[in-house]
Amino acid sequence: MSNKPTILTIDDEVQIRRLLDMTLSSDGYRVISAETAEEGIRRGSTDRPDLIMLDLGLPDADGLSVLKRIREWSTVPIVILSVKSAESDIIECLNAGADDYLVKPFRSGELLARVRAALRHHTTTDVEKSFQVRDLVVDFTARIVKKSDALVHLTATEYSLLALFARNAGRVLTHQFILQNVWGPSYVEQTEYTRVYVGQLRKKIEDDPSKPNILLTESGIGYRLALE
Repeated sequence: MSNKPTILTIDDEVQIRRLLDMTLSSDGYRVISAETAEEGIRRGSTDRPDLIMLDLGLPDADGLSVLKRIREWSTVPIVILSVKSAESDIIECLNAGADDYLVKPFRSGELLARVRAALRHHTTTDVEKSFQVRDLVVDFTARIVKKSDALVHLTATEYSLLALFARNAGRVLTHQFILQNVWGPSYVEQTEYTRVYVGQLRKKIEDDPSKPNILLTESGIGYRLALE
């Protein structure tokens, strides 16, 4: 039982919690749940789940604020569940540190695919020990990033994206290649993901995000991590 990944579901709807419990348990996951924002934050801290599924419409706080609070101390993969389907809502959550966003009602197969992808990003084994360009260092062993010797706080997906660029430094990576390797084959058309996450990475690793000199845009193709 202890070897099973633990998933924390934070949702105030009992029917949704039961559906998630049944679906996730049937695929081999250990499921714990919370009905409120405060309970979810507490359980996220004390139970140390491998992934969190977070509803945006909670009774005691907005799910977005819960996401931001958890991101202050954890890089655990977080998948948002919401009835909101507007692009602006999705981008806002991704910008705040969510790893994925699933619109209700969702299909069980899609839910499980998203969970597997999010967990895979977070647990990928790194072969190389480290990579450095200018004052940016990616330590694959410790899964940490430093810029000018200062720790750079990244979400699990941001780290996976930067690690992909670092392992392919100097190569032009197409949007489709990036999406397939970081999010999975079913995401190859979701180019807004690369745009949002590259923008977030640039804010954290570039001296001037508006004039990047590390993570470069290859117009109409994708991106390239520059070598010295």
